[in-house]
Amino acid sequence: MNNNLLEKFNTPFESIPFEEIKQEQFKPAIEKAIDDAKKEINEIIENTDPPNFVNTIVALENVGKKLNIVSSTFFNLNSAETNDYLQSLAEEISPLLTEFANDIVLNEKLFEKIKIVYDTTLKSKLSQEEVRLLDKTYKDFSKNGALLSTEDKDTLRKISNELAVLSVKFGQNVLKETNDYFLHITDSNDMEGVPESIKEMARNEAESRGLEGWVFTLHYPSYVPFLTYAKNRELRKEIYTAYMQRACKNNEYNNEEIIHKIVKLRGEKAQLLGFKTYADLILQERMAAAPKIVYDFLYDLLNKAKPFAVEEIQQLKELAVREGISEIMPYDHAYYAEKLRQEKFSFSEEELKPYFPLDQVVNAAFDAANNLYGLTFHERNDIQKYHPEVKVYEVINDKGKHQALLYADFFPRAGKRAGAWMTSFKGQFKTLSDNVRPHISIVCNFSRPNGEIPSLLTFTEVTTLFHEFGHALHGILANTTFESLSGTNVYWDFVELPSQFMENYVFEKEFLKTFALHYKTGKLLKEEKIDKIVASANFMQGYQTIRQIGLGLLDMAYHTNELKAEERIEDFEVNKVKETQVYPHIKNTCISTSFSHIFQGGYAAGYYSYKWAEVLDADAFDFFKERGIFDKETALKFENLLSKGGTEDPMELYISFRGRRPESDALLKRAGLIQDANS
Repeated sequence: MNNNLLEKFNTPFESIPFEEIKQEQFKPAIEKAIDDAKKEINEIIENTDPPNFVNTIVALENVGKKLNIVSSTFFNLNSAETNDYLQSLAEEISPLLTEFANDIVLNEKLFEKIKIVYDTTLKSKLSQEEVRLLDKTYKDFSKNGALLSTEDKDTLRKISNELAVLSVKFGQNVLKETNDYFLHITDSNDMEGVPESIKEMARNEAESRGLEGWVFTLHYPSYVPFLTYAKNRELRKEIYTAYMQRACKNNEYNNEEIIHKIVKLRGEKAQLLGFKTYADLILQERMAAAPKIVYDFLYDLLNKAKPFAVEEIQQLKELAVREGISEIMPYDHAYYAEKLRQEKFSFSEEELKPYFPLDQVVNAAFDAANNLYGLTFHERNDIQKYHPEVKVYEVINDKGKHQALLYADFFPRAGKRAGAWMTSFKGQFKTLSDNVRPHISIVCNFSRPNGEIPSLLTFTEVTTLFHEFGHALHGILANTTFESLSGTNVYWDFVELPSQFMENYVFEKEFLKTFALHYKTGKLLKEEKIDKIVASANFMQGYQTIRQIGLGLLDMAYHTNELKAEERIEDFEVNKVKETQVYPHIKNTCISTSFSHIFQGGYAAGYYSYKWAEVLDADAFDFFKERGIFDKETALKFENLLSKGGTEDPMELYISFRGRRPESDALLKRAGLIQDANS
């Protein structure tokens, strides 16, 4: 039968024909694409010409282009618009792809050719990008088992296959637990403190379930406002506990055994490949090249940030004492932090929401990209989407030419995992005749429009949107020859620089004044409020910093052989993050069992990179502030950094942009953790 996924897409820009794809087509399409890719591999192996850069390295780079598109489409749908069928399919498809990846990196004849090219090619004859691809290809094979014995290669295959299945199962359990819980409120007294707009959203959620009253879920736009505003402390405790017990309750969705298996298998994989720990293996390809560097970095920040965090929590405790709360708990944090924010800065997140309707914020992000890089964004209604709520934009560059497609998916659904992320359906690369442009996607979970009220964002969500848009720009501006070095295919502790860099703009007064307009009246947010937003940029930064450090330390502990075979996950977590904790622990809760970044996503032994990249982004934005936040010359230098992807060493790229190595003082000053000498 015909399979739309395998045909050439007869669509604008060969975009994914979502509306023509049947779910049942994914597995046969992936199986056929794997077979085709294997034939391409065999052509490389059977080529009787002496191995060289073009017939071996470039040929391998071009293997499986269709497979990349089909598998990207499948896994992106499984994250943003899944169902039981797709989830069961993911458990079948993941091992197929892992097995195929192993077939490549463990192919002795193929590696023999790669090694000949690596050993004999004069690198002076290659471009910088070609040298990078050659080095990357050789290292990818050697660090993934190409040098192992036949017996060890078989062991590695089994480990990789099992890890692929476990990772999928971990994410499915978290999604199931997130969707299964809801807090049903029927007494209006229990809604005290909750703003009207949040009440209305909760009322609609109840109606959609055929219930009276109000319903709150564990999805971010519902869960966070309840914790922030609900006066009823017992209900705050209930929903917080439910959130923190996801996949760690005594039921079929418990992820504790899966964590033990994943950590054990990752450790075995690392040792098989000659590394002491999984972190040692992963950090080979990071700016922070070893676990000690990561630990030193995190503890240095912890020592500087913790006194500020303790002082911040003391202020919250004093507020709580006034209300008769003798011991402040984690489920009190958001509630009293919001009270303190209002006391210090005379605004609440809820009060600002009418000034940040989603479409307005999206347009502001587009304006920033236009001011920086000359990009414009035009909505296209002739491009197929995987859900009616998704919007698709064609990105046009400053020369009036097509630059990329951008898919934007902003609202929570039962089939969408929590959080916010950027991904791609098709990568950027060059052929002899064409510069193939990327198809990028950003996915978030913001409040839906409600009747005549548009989707209104909290200021935190405004920051989230700019963050993901920064990732998107990294992909959109990509301009490399090879797809595996394009866009966000960079060292993991460099990948957050473009995203966190864009967050800076929402705290810039003159830029805020261009889009902080009331959705009904069109009136600009009062200047004194804008000043307060700018002043609040480092509000609770001590606490936020040590919280991120705690997650970074937990991640490193899992991946440096510290988890004992019979150790309870909760006990392990409590022990590893205790230096970063400023609240008492609530028994039978933990974050590890829903820590999708490291057990489902790509952040294993890499969660520290959020803070690492903050040093880079604060230092980079300082450079812009010296010259003007939309200074064209500086923007051109930063665009050059973004466009080069992984074609150069990230530190060299940064130095080319900045003129020197990054300095951590910029981050510490921005966070208010050291005094700015100029203030």
